[in-house]
Amino acid sequence: MRGDLDGRGGVEWVTVAGLVRSATERFGAGEAVVDGRTRVSYAELGARVERAAAACVANGVEVGDRVALWAPNSLDWIVSALGAVSAGAVLVPLNTRFKGGEAADVLARSRAKLLFITGTFLGTSYVASLRRAAGADAGRLRAPGAGSLCETPGPLPGLPHLEQVVVLSDDAPADFRTWKDFLAGGDGVGAGEVRARSEALTGDSPSDIIFTSGTTGRPKGAVITHAQTLRAYEVWSELAGLRRGDRYLVVNPFFHTFGYKAGVIACLMRGATIIPQPVFNVETAMANVAAERVSVLPGPPTLHQSLLDHPARDDHDLSTLRLVVTGAAVVPLRLVERLRAELRVDTVLTAYGLSEASGIVTMCRRGDEPSVIASTSGRAIPGTEVRVVDPLGSALPPGSPGEVLVRGFNVMRGYFEDPAETARAVTADGWLRTGDVGVLDHDGNLRITDRIKDMFIVGGFNAYPAEIEQLLGLHPDVADVAVIGVPDARLGEVGKAYVVRRRGSLVTADDLIAWSRREMANYKVPRAVEFVGELPRNAGGKVVKGELRGRVV
Repeated sequence: MRGDLDGRGGVEWVTVAGLVRSATERFGAGEAVVDGRTRVSYAELGARVERAAAACVANGVEVGDRVALWAPNSLDWIVSALGAVSAGAVLVPLNTRFKGGEAADVLARSRAKLLFITGTFLGTSYVASLRRAAGADAGRLRAPGAGSLCETPGPLPGLPHLEQVVVLSDDAPADFRTWKDFLAGGDGVGAGEVRARSEALTGDSPSDIIFTSGTTGRPKGAVITHAQTLRAYEVWSELAGLRRGDRYLVVNPFFHTFGYKAGVIACLMRGATIIPQPVFNVETAMANVAAERVSVLPGPPTLHQSLLDHPARDDHDLSTLRLVVTGAAVVPLRLVERLRAELRVDTVLTAYGLSEASGIVTMCRRGDEPSVIASTSGRAIPGTEVRVVDPLGSALPPGSPGEVLVRGFNVMRGYFEDPAETARAVTADGWLRTGDVGVLDHDGNLRITDRIKDMFIVGGFNAYPAEIEQLLGLHPDVADVAVIGVPDARLGEVGKAYVVRRRGSLVTADDLIAWSRREMANYKVPRAVEFVGELPRNAGGKVVKGELRGRVV
């Protein structure tokens, strides 16, 4: 199914640096970022980004060098990221949930030249964690085919390509640098030199390498260009209805495609105010919405569910919320209805995407019925095609489940220096194999039923956990649910549900199984139910099914 609107072949900005300059000129006095007590206008943000870019140039960053960023959502994240990209670097955001060894692995494989790192976050010293993983006693980490090592040793012997580590705080170890010191190093670089550097880039230049969240297996780095980023999030902004003056609480982590691009990049396009929140905490989110008059709050369904169910919700003025975009998990119809009825949210939309497709593949449209928004992820965005195929690659008719394929401007250039994995992911004629199972309806709306690897077979019948989760989510006592397949001597596999009860609920496993027998086909009925306080999720909001499988004895 092809996108149902004519996608713009290009946007007015050729590169992210051009977007930053344009935003500075168009929205100069408007509020760009609110980070705690710090408030920065678009003019001030542009000046900070230019200074960070100058510092990157002064410190030896060349066009195409990888610059990594390991830090939570903050103004400094925005400035360092946009500064690096404006200097011609390729941004490599690191997952803040990584341990030191995981971060070091991505740094080695990407051969990052410079790293911006937070000091301490959630009680963990990221600096100490990385030094343990890549310090003098850690051994040398190298990516396959990395070639010769740098002659000048950097601060971490285990990462010989990493020339500098900049701590985004006022304190840093002797062999690292502080943010203030790093910025001062660029004061001798003129604005003309910085602009010349950014103008050497084209739309086809890589802008970032987003390493997949890795719910299973080793993360792979999807290479996305400036043009792909700008076109995709101009489309997203248009479909969502993001507008100048919106106040956007960004809870999705910036290291995730959606947090950075549907957050920072989209706001720069429309002149919205970015309000970064480092960690999702429902009380903090409600306080931010009330204090900052937040109008836009994207995030996974669990975010909005926890906000709706919080006992202190009515103590906060949430009346300014007007736009919610959600996805990454099953979206109960009741959630859409409650957001509209209880919080008076004008626009609730669902979308589907993955890092390998610039973070966006399909999206609902304003005006779609609540049932369409809850049960599907919308239609192909302009300039792209989506189809569902059988195991042999043949297109399936509407209503038939199969693997979701996407083709269009948004498909990655490939996995970083991994042609074998790229060839497995993208066909010769440009179709990206998503690994997701989905169904298209007659209007082209896509319903994601599961990951191919998550499907299980019950006595010969294909069971899709996401479909079962959607049904279980209709039970009034179920706040959150995840289903996996477990071995069964008679049927081969059967479903097991991990359930988070609603506050005050006393529902039992037998109650839910009996209810399921009344509401769904027998092969879909979970044979076991385990109650948990919360489900394990990655930073993108997706349930880590591998962790649940690991709990099965």
